[in-house]
Amino acid sequence: MIILWTDALIFFLILVLILTVFSLRKKEQFIRPWKKVTHSRTAMVSLVVLLCFMFIGLLDSVHFKPSDSKQNEIISVLDYWANPLRLTQEKSYSAPFSAYLYSKELIMTKSQTRSWSYPRLKYGASHLSNVAAEKMSDILSKAILGFCKGAGITLLIFCVYHYLKKLAFFSNKAVNTVFATLFFINTISYMLVDLSSYYHVLGTDKVGEDVLYQAIKSIRTGLVIGSLTTLIMLPMAIIFGILAGFFRGWVDDVIQYIYTTLNSIPGVLLIAASILMVQVYMANHQEEFTSLVARADMRLLFLCLILGVTSWTGLCRLLRAETLKLREMEYVQAAQALGVPRYLILYRHILPNVMHIVLISVVLDFSSLVLAEAVLSYVNIGVDPTTYSWGNMINGARLEMAREPIVWWSLAASFVFMFSLVLAANLFADTVRDAFDPRRAES
Repeated sequence: MIILWTDALIFFLILVLILTVFSLRKKEQFIRPWKKVTHSRTAMVSLVVLLCFMFIGLLDSVHFKPSDSKQNEIISVLDYWANPLRLTQEKSYSAPFSAYLYSKELIMTKSQTRSWSYPRLKYGASHLSNVAAEKMSDILSKAILGFCKGAGITLLIFCVYHYLKKLAFFSNKAVNTVFATLFFINTISYMLVDLSSYYHVLGTDKVGEDVLYQAIKSIRTGLVIGSLTTLIMLPMAIIFGILAGFFRGWVDDVIQYIYTTLNSIPGVLLIAASILMVQVYMANHQEEFTSLVARADMRLLFLCLILGVTSWTGLCRLLRAETLKLREMEYVQAAQALGVPRYLILYRHILPNVMHIVLISVVLDFSSLVLAEAVLSYVNIGVDPTTYSWGNMINGARLEMAREPIVWWSLAASFVFMFSLVLAANLFADTVRDAFDPRRAES
């Protein structure tokens, strides 16, 4: 098993979340808002979608060297399971569900004559002898089979849940919403699995790689950018924001000077300079990066670090403003008058009352960071070009949008996957905001 830097940080973040939930599981001020979240159908649908994305990202974060590989190749569990997609590389572009390449070539016919036509794909629809007559019925039968598999798995889970009745935390409405969403996701997933074993469901790109495989592999990059960057920026934003608002004076002046200075530096230039430094370091220390995966992982980690250092200022300002208001509250003034140590006031009175802002900002920042990766990769200062990401897919597809006929499927696939993740995160954030904001709480 190979542990990359981003893999270790991802599992560390999961461990922190589990310990946090475990420590807060009996606190009423934590349980009550989450019960409100579970009563929202929109929130539960969004949460299931986010958990599915996270599951795919975790599968893609367990790396190892295959025993049958002769080269220094590192793959993930997701790569191993997606071998039919990963290894079926065509010559060039092909449209979704097509059996032929997208451009004409001079090919040899059965009668040993040369013809200017569309050549057959090496893998896509290769099992069909008569494409025109068999393709539609074959796609329909495989889609129905996948639908039945997904529906059967979901119904089995539903029956097991109703037999055990362990999840009393969730209401019946929430449970029904969760299983309806699972039914939709499972049926679509199994249909794609069955079809992708025989067809390129979303076509292939310029070098013949399956676009569906690229879009699925890009999920991990989006999640890493959003989660690890948040992990880096959150401590700085919370500590500096609360200290600036509570102590004021020279402490406030120094912290304001720091984040004002950072905001005055163009973020794109700072990221470009930092990525260039990383590339120079890796070029001078090639012995430390023996594979393309390790090199791409280091660049991804450094991009998260730079984005975290430059993106904490907005949340810091919000927390400073909220802390300035909270420090004038009667219970904080009473605690100071009774001689309670300042660190206890910050921990027991200030921090819990700004956590709703932190939770809302974390989810919203996650969405903006996923979009930021796409923009940065589009201008070639984002993740490594060998890394699968929606930004790299968009960057690779932009030059093909002007050709005739247009190659649209790479751009469409990256848009749909990125849109689904960001929309689910934003909808979930809206419900969390309503549940945790004290001003919106029901009396």
